Amino acid sequence: MTSFAPDSIVLNRKLPLWYQVSQSLRASILGRSPDDPLRLPTEEQLAGHYGVSVLTMRQALKELEDEGLITRHRRRGTFIEPTARRGAPVRLLGSVDAIVAQQSGMTTELLDHDTVPVPGTIAEYFPEAETVATYHRLRCDEKTGEPTNHARNYIRADLADRVDLGDLVRWPMTKVLRDIVGVRISRITDTVEARLADPETARLLQVPLLSPILHYTGITYDEDGRPLDVAVIHYRGDRFSFTVTLDAH
Repeated sequence: MTSFAPDSIVLNRKLPLWYQVSQSLRASILGRSPDDPLRLPTEEQLAGHYGVSVLTMRQALKELEDEGLITRHRRRGTFIEPTARRGAPVRLLGSVDAIVAQQSGMTTELLDHDTVPVPGTIAEYFPEAETVATYHRLRCDEKTGEPTNHARNYIRADLADRVDLGDLVRWPMTKVLRDIVGVRISRITDTVEARLADPETARLLQVPLLSPILHYTGITYDEDGRPLDVAVIHYRGDRFSFTVTLDAH
């Protein structure tokens, strides 16, 4: 029986390995194609794929099992739960794959894309640019069709020719830039604040005007410290929560 093939990951030794592996595998599961196999490789095969111990792999799988994304059957193997949806909030420990996982697993519609003059609200991140490429997407719950968030990404114009629109329907911009375009990401700075839904957000997310939403801004930087992407996402306040864990050591 053919097994599901998860994406690879470059591990950061400063963060818990089980956490990084679980988030990478989680993103692969939530972003899989409908015709991908549901059976996962064995623990030993997955451990070899990620370059970790079997014990670390078991801990990562336990995290996904507790969330309901996978089911484990003695002697039969481990399987992706096809009807599972993201329910628990994502714990952000500094992993780019946590961002990818949080944004994956929804039906995505590309509403529009264009090259525009740099908007004043993000001009500080692109001080030497005259234009940026912009992509506007609406994400919906796969099961109910209910809108959950809409996102605008502003990326450097020199990267736009390397972005396939089909990839943006399947994957978050972070993953497209890192794994498909091949840009090396050094860090992402996130800001989440409470706001009231403006007319466009209320219409797209099907919520009352001025209802609470979560306003997320994520700045992605390359190895030289230059911004690659500014993501502005509006989440329905009744569908999302964010948990951030800070390591004191």
